[in-house]
Amino acid sequence: MVKHNNVVPNGHFKKHWQNYVKTWFNQPARKTRRRIARQKKAVKIFPRPTAGPLRPIVHGQTLKYNMKLRAGRGFSLEELRAAGIPKKLAPTIGIAVDHRRKNRSLESLQANVQRLKTYKAKLVVFPRRARKFKAGDSAPEELATATQVQGQFMPIVLEKPSVELVKVTDEMKSFKAYDKLRLERMNKRHAGARMKKAAEAEKEEKK
Repeated sequence: MVKHNNVVPNGHFKKHWQNYVKTWFNQPARKTRRRIARQKKAVKIFPRPTAGPLRPIVHGQTLKYNMKLRAGRGFSLEELRAAGIPKKLAPTIGIAVDHRRKNRSLESLQANVQRLKTYKAKLVVFPRRARKFKAGDSAPEELATATQVQGQFMPIVLEKPSVELVKVTDEMKSFKAYDKLRLERMNKRHAGARMKKAAEAEKEEKK
């Protein structure tokens, strides 16, 4: 028994705590529902890839993420033109198009053009109506062996830079980085004045 003249302990369980508790008992059923939905979608869009249209490789925004590669919204019109794919044909053969995107660098343009060309080489085009082939449709032999691509098609992979090992020379050891930085900073600061002085000297010589 507790000593002294204390208050008799009593629980203050008056809050409706049941209203604040979030349960998640529907997780297994949702998992099943999602799987069935994926299967139905795959059947519906057959023979197209289940992951949807092909998307370009783009760099993330801002200084924090610009070294990372990710899938973009769609290929630019310039990329499609370079790959020889008409912009109206592209969506019909599973290529996402974004008419607003602009190419800021030659490297990304070339990478995406190469991506389109690789896709085009692997592409199998089914005719709209069976046994009624048109120009651009694949041969019946290719159609017979074609399978639906499950999951990500042509995934974006960031290549790891290769490390080159070199022997440390005496010249490297004697190099003073701080002194070099100070010298280059000074050269940059005095560049304008030096150019002006050189121009004036040249003018004096001509006189």
